[in-house]
Amino acid sequence: MTQYALYLNYEFCTGCHSCEVACRNEKKIPLGDFGMKLLEDRPRQHADGSWHWDYIAYPTELCDLCADRVAEGKMPSCVQMCQAKCLHFGTIEECAAMLAEKGEKAAIFLP
Repeated sequence: MTQYALYLNYEFCTGCHSCEVACRNEKKIPLGDFGMKLLEDRPRQHADGSWHWDYIAYPTELCDLCADRVAEGKMPSCVQMCQAKCLHFGTIEECAAMLAEKGEKAAIFLP
């Protein structure tokens, strides 16, 4: 059986919350709960003068990678709706290869 994962690239996330909204609508998640949650690591200046400001999307324990959608041959709703194309759905091996190539500001989620 193929095991799937979600690759998350934080470098280009704009903080639009499309992944949160798509998940909430797909799974009928009530306000206050999240299947996908977006955090903002607010701007702060490093000692060298450079700035840090990231948005970090992460799946919660409610995420099953949209198993019903995937069974129908569709992508998880968060991946389909990500405007910046920061999310990728694939096999664990595909996602691990993407992570190895990227090296930083990225993660893999396994349900």
